[in-house]
Amino acid sequence: MRNVCYVILLPWWSSSQQQQQHPPTGTMTTRVNTYENGKVVHIGSTGDAVGSAVAKLVAELSHDAIAKSGRFTVALSGGSLPKILEKGLSSLKDGVDFSKWHVFFADERVVPLDHADSNYLACHDALFQHVSIPSSQIYTIAFHDDPAVVAQDYTRQLSQLWGSELPRFDVILLGMGPDGHTCSLFPGHVLLNESALWVASISDSPKPPPKRITLTYPVVNNAAAVAFVATGESKAPLMRHVLGVEDQTPPLPAARVLPTAGQVHWFIDEAAAAKL
Repeated sequence: MRNVCYVILLPWWSSSQQQQQHPPTGTMTTRVNTYENGKVVHIGSTGDAVGSAVAKLVAELSHDAIAKSGRFTVALSGGSLPKILEKGLSSLKDGVDFSKWHVFFADERVVPLDHADSNYLACHDALFQHVSIPSSQIYTIAFHDDPAVVAQDYTRQLSQLWGSELPRFDVILLGMGPDGHTCSLFPGHVLLNESALWVASISDSPKPPPKRITLTYPVVNNAAAVAFVATGESKAPLMRHVLGVEDQTPPLPAARVLPTAGQVHWFIDEAAAAKL
């Protein structure tokens, strides 16, 4: 399915023009396309533009959630995402009430929290140490050599906020690997079909380290919003599949993120958008 609606709010756009014009060199801008399947794509002219756009959405969702429920629930991934968020939130943090944030991890490597592979450590260094989120509201794994034990404990932590109800995050922030995986849900893996567990363990990740835990599709697809961040030319061929421009069977794990009552946003740069 091809994109059918373009919403482009840019300083170089005139309503009398019929075609998009190129921005002035060096200008930091973002254009927004909405696809038939409802996925909203934010294309930043630079990496900083991508960071600013995703941070703006997170700030808006945070404000709305806190006004409605008194808290903001968010799940983060690792990789390049924390640093992208750091750049964007640095200009917005004075207007964000981080004291009301409850932060979980969409997936985590089963390593000690101070290990170089830890998603928590990446988020701490890039984000947590710069903002005032209470440490009791950052939900980390309890390290154990058996990832199934870690997953069970993390499920217990989720139930502290949601009880027996399926967790509904205000937003889940995700990346996408060059194979199309997201969270620790990899192509062809049995966890793609997990429907009972909120948090699943994996001991044979095709990407090291092998032991991980991950939120499952029932939780991810119950979110009010999901925001992907994907940058670089290696993501360009995948974007046509995850956005439904070209069909792929079986669908990539990232393409299976379709909240039943929520919105999917993709924040990408020009390199990732090159084949759209």
